[in-house]
Amino acid sequence: QVQLVESGGGLVQAGGSLRLSCAASGRAFSTYAMGWFRQAPGKEREFVAAITWSGASTGYADSVKGRFTISRDNAKNAMYLQMNSLKPEDTAVYYCAAVRSLGSSYRRDHKMYDYWGQGTQVTVSS
Repeated sequence: QVQLVESGGGLVQAGGSLRLSCAASGRAFSTYAMGWFRQAPGKEREFVAAITWSGASTGYADSVKGRFTISRDNAKNAMYLQMNSLKPEDTAVYYCAAVRSLGSSYRRDHKMYDYWGQGTQVTVSS
């Protein structure tokens, strides 16, 4: 089992940057595939980015490709989301998620994840 805690959210102007962190506690973090999802008010939770257990494979939603970068540090039990060129439409609560997997493919479907953090708010002003 793994517990996840997000941090790094906040208020930023359009065009600015934020770096989200997801700290994991529990055992064997390196055996979990990880993902970032977000949910805006009145909208469904949507995929943002994902990374395999080793970090060798990553994937992004089209809406953030080229602006966001997902990474992980298994030695520190942490995952990150560097967000650049932020837009007002990026405003949402951002969640990190984990699923036990040593596969070579990242996962885009939120239903495939077993563990979730409490979320961190990101607000981008225009």
